[in-house]
Amino acid sequence: MFIKRFFKGGANVPHHKNTANCETVKMGVPEKVVIPMLQHIGAPCEPCVKKGDTVKVGQIIGDSDKFISAPIHSSVSGTVVDVAPMLQSGGFYVPAVEIKTDGKQEIYEGIKPPEYSNSKEFIEAIRRSGLVGLGGAGFPAHVKLSLPPNKRVDTLIINGAECEPYITSDYREIIENSWNVISGINIIMEILNINNVIIGIEDNKPEAIEVMERIDKSSDKISVVKLKSRYPQGAEKMLIYAITRRKVPAGGLPADVGVIVMNVNSVSFISEYVKNGMPLIKKRVTVDGPSVKNPGNVEVLIGTPISQVFDFCGGFSVPPKKVLMGGPMMGIAQSSMDLPVVKHTNALLALDEKSAKLPESGACIRCGRCIRACPMNLLPLNLYNNAIRDNIDELKKHHVNDCIECGCCSYVCPAKINLVQSLRLGKAKVKQAAMAKGGK
Repeated sequence: MFIKRFFKGGANVPHHKNTANCETVKMGVPEKVVIPMLQHIGAPCEPCVKKGDTVKVGQIIGDSDKFISAPIHSSVSGTVVDVAPMLQSGGFYVPAVEIKTDGKQEIYEGIKPPEYSNSKEFIEAIRRSGLVGLGGAGFPAHVKLSLPPNKRVDTLIINGAECEPYITSDYREIIENSWNVISGINIIMEILNINNVIIGIEDNKPEAIEVMERIDKSSDKISVVKLKSRYPQGAEKMLIYAITRRKVPAGGLPADVGVIVMNVNSVSFISEYVKNGMPLIKKRVTVDGPSVKNPGNVEVLIGTPISQVFDFCGGFSVPPKKVLMGGPMMGIAQSSMDLPVVKHTNALLALDEKSAKLPESGACIRCGRCIRACPMNLLPLNLYNNAIRDNIDELKKHHVNDCIECGCCSYVCPAKINLVQSLRLGKAKVKQAAMAKGGK
């Protein structure tokens, strides 16, 4: 089925899917890994190992008693050489566990397939796996699957849109592990009693659509929808609206409109985890950009320094001016090449001087393009002005927290005003003001 309709706004960004035909290659075990205790939306974990401890593959090394969190496991076997704060690319410190690997990759004795007989036990098993959204957001999967008693979900949407330029990690999962994707879907359908599943894939991925359409014939409850390629089609609210025409309310969640959205890599992982019990310790990463010598898709152990991932891809043809974790629209610039790959790393992009250069900002010409491009129906210039003036009441009045930071407003702005950066700052200011008032 092809849906011509799509969400309001967005932008026609270049695809640059250079690595679409690059089969995933496994990277070896690095000499050390550095595993931060925050790799998800929510509360950071507390380290449960100390310097000098020996650890094995799949062993829990960090956990939290907070609901919105996810345990963190060792991706290697070896010795803990340090537990210390690490400066993240977001500008804050979190504890990190540094492990010197022994090269043996011994599996932790407690690894076994999870046992469950109901949804509660299944969700607890998913929590133990450490799974977070693998599309880039990093939202703990067990929280997403824990439906409040007053919510009735009738539709499961599988996100295969992958609308950011360059990234092909999800595409390769469909091509290489399509039956795992379907198996994971069936597990969720059965345990949560959902009878309608829609796999959404953008029309610039015809091979992936063909693979899923061929397999979905085995079930009358699963269908594939071919979506119009338009950024940010893969954002949850955009995807839900494009497929179902249901609108998630401001501040709401997909469950409020009877939907759960999961990434193709996430459901594929669930299939593997149910079979072998191995928690989330590795990630497929698209490595690309004008500076990369040999772009490709690489399976990387979590905690591997990003510098070694680039080295595995042949290093740089020209020195990179900027390195991004994620895509060029929503990715985060890295302050150091020593920072590690984490659970929700779906791409590493190395940009040369030409592609990394930011244009000079000019004066607003009141063209309204930012308003037309905003998929959340916001007023980006209004929010920009209030953010730089610290006008907290106006920021809240005009719903700055509804901004998904997709970058469409900045992308289409002919004056090249740094709109999305200012909106991100405005959201932080609103949060700080709320905390100063006791969280009200």
